[in-house]
Amino acid sequence: MEVFDKIKDVKRVLKEHKNQGKTIGLVPTMGALHGGHMSLMDASLNENDITVCSIFVNPIQFNNNQDLIKYPRDFERDRNMLEDRGCDILFSPENDEIYPIIPIVKMSFGQLEKTMEGAFREGHFNGVGTVVSKLFNIIEPDRAYFGQKDLQQFLIIQQLVSDLNFNTELRCIPIARESDGLAISSRNIRLTEDERALAHNLYKALELGKEILLLNSGIEKTKNEVFRFLAQWEQISLEYFEVVNGRTLDPIAKIDQSESVALCIAAYVGQIRLIDNMFLFS
Repeated sequence: MEVFDKIKDVKRVLKEHKNQGKTIGLVPTMGALHGGHMSLMDASLNENDITVCSIFVNPIQFNNNQDLIKYPRDFERDRNMLEDRGCDILFSPENDEIYPIIPIVKMSFGQLEKTMEGAFREGHFNGVGTVVSKLFNIIEPDRAYFGQKDLQQFLIIQQLVSDLNFNTELRCIPIARESDGLAISSRNIRLTEDERALAHNLYKALELGKEILLLNSGIEKTKNEVFRFLAQWEQISLEYFEVVNGRTLDPIAKIDQSESVALCIAAYVGQIRLIDNMFLFS
């Protein structure tokens, strides 16, 4: 595996690969790699000649500075995981390589960023859109791989690719889960033992919501039952539970009014904020 921290160096090597007709897959990450990232890696390795993984903790997508400071970092561990998996190129730039000056261009994604994560994390998707645009311009991937766990982020990037004509195919890879259903996340390692024992209830809440919706009990009743279920634990603080169109994130009144229905949830378990989602049908 080749490792680069300079834009000019990774572009030079990738140009050589492209001149040989090789396809490039990109797995953008912020490090603290886990099984979910490895599922993205596997998809890219299966579908491309060359797989690039980027590790960059993007400061401008954090609206909470403490969250940025506490974000887990272990470069050597990540590097070894990628090499063992068969990654071809690791691109791990420093902040001043990606942002030699603070960007002043702002991105707006309309209604897509006004709900759920966007409502609770002001400026987050501007930061995501900016760094993904930079990575797409640097790597010029044929395909880029993102996880379904960050469904809203994927739809934002899908809009970005469409609006700015990036010549990149996007792939959304299903959520990787622990044996008890908890969505695998870099944040999970920050949970205490007691919090970890409770965290899987977010997945159980999604399953409960799905079960109630399939009984045609209605969306409001479903929401009430999910709120009631999670209220059993003082350590769990629900931020939102929404039933939305899985392609636009628009709220829906009835599940038969949309060709794609997603259940989306965000909650604090102790001090750690976790998100998850599940498709009723897609």
